[in-house]
Amino acid sequence: MDFFFAEDNLKRMTPEETRITSLRAEPYPDGYRLRVNIEITPFQKRPHIEVVLKDANNDDVASTSIVEPLGWKLEFTLHIRDEELKNPYTLEAKLYYPDGPAREPVTFSFEVKPPQPDSG
Repeated sequence: MDFFFAEDNLKRMTPEETRITSLRAEPYPDGYRLRVNIEITPFQKRPHIEVVLKDANNDDVASTSIVEPLGWKLEFTLHIRDEELKNPYTLEAKLYYPDGPAREPVTFSFEVKPPQPDSG
């Protein structure tokens, strides 16, 4: 059964060719949430993706697993669990298939500004 929509001129990659093409993170103004965007090549077989957020001490702050996404443009929110911000943060995403192959992780580093008190 094919779960994909037919699209003209779209080449879907084999598991060996499927990879992350873009990884971005944008902190929300509250300083405790992070909007994550991941783009991967169009695929024939749905991959798995592990995402880990690490602080300046290389400690895991947040993580999520994406199992067999339907699309290749993903957006989701991660929550920073630390009481105190520890910049810089590094987001790491690894695309893999349970029965192989796996790709090297893609990383994105950034700073999170502390939340500003209300001035009103």
